[in-house]
Amino acid sequence: MISLSKPVISEEEKQAVMRVLDSGMIAQGPEVAAFEDEFSLFMEGHHCIAVNSGTSALHLGLLASGIECGDEVIIPSFTFAATANAVALCGATPVFVDIDIETFTMDPKAAEAAITENTSAIMPVHLYGHPSNMDPLTEICSRKGLTLLEDAAQAHLATYKSQPVGTFGTAAFSFYPTKNMTSGEGGMIVTSDDEIARKAKLLRNQGMEIRYQNEVVGFNNRMTDIHAAIGRVQLKKLRERTTKRQKNAKFLSENLSTVTVPTASSDAEHVYHQYTITTDRRDDLSEYLNQAEIGNGVYYPIPVHELPSFGKQIDLPNTKAAAQQALSIPVHPLLTQDELDTIVEVINSWR
Repeated sequence: MISLSKPVISEEEKQAVMRVLDSGMIAQGPEVAAFEDEFSLFMEGHHCIAVNSGTSALHLGLLASGIECGDEVIIPSFTFAATANAVALCGATPVFVDIDIETFTMDPKAAEAAITENTSAIMPVHLYGHPSNMDPLTEICSRKGLTLLEDAAQAHLATYKSQPVGTFGTAAFSFYPTKNMTSGEGGMIVTSDDEIARKAKLLRNQGMEIRYQNEVVGFNNRMTDIHAAIGRVQLKKLRERTTKRQKNAKFLSENLSTVTVPTASSDAEHVYHQYTITTDRRDDLSEYLNQAEIGNGVYYPIPVHELPSFGKQIDLPNTKAAAQQALSIPVHPLLTQDELDTIVEVINSWR
């Protein structure tokens, strides 16, 4: 079986975990602080606040930015449910808009059209590792006085016009095992705003910076030193592994002939968390690949606005098309050339 995704765990990560276990300092401590500092080097020196999941990073990032009950946050519907869940958990209302069918990211015109007097923020998603179209989104937020938040869970090292995603507004990254880098489980809030950073630190740690001096009602969303130690090792290897993903994606795009290959905008550096092809016969192709023992996945078969948890009756044609046509195939850095050749051969033989 050629796996769709595979976390790359080496002896170095195992040794890092044992180092922490031997130290006796397992909860949030010096490893977390070092991980935050090292991640910040990729984020133009912005504040980095490590938490226990990508969803927590979204949730606390929204809360620290002042999103609250009664607010509306504009998001794409073609995304993982966590994007909308984080908004709803703040007591705010997710407002779903359509995507650019070429890049699978938020359509800026659709976002602007959805703004109401209750809109407080726009939260684009850098889906599959492709940056959203940040210039118009940044301009809209500036002109309308809205907060810009980035769901960068799938976009480690991606750039828009050479600027790292995660540095346009307050952002959230994920370190789930299938992401381009992992800490086992975890997330990172990134912001240039001192006050948002302070609030995020309070919220992740029961509302306190100083022990037993709880300033606000907070959560236990801390990252452990065990997870941070894994993340630090993974971070050192991230650029090399990203380059391998991009090389694999280039080979696939140059050789696949029976499907539509993903588009990368000229302004964007795509980091291929997923390599997502499209075809009108997506389910047939998926079954064909399963029979050939080639991993594949549908991300995401149900637009978030149609899920029972939200149940909105709105017309988002590009979102609907993507949900029916998109299929992700292997692109991870452990793929061999023989496996890449097999993937191409099998897909090109499909009719």
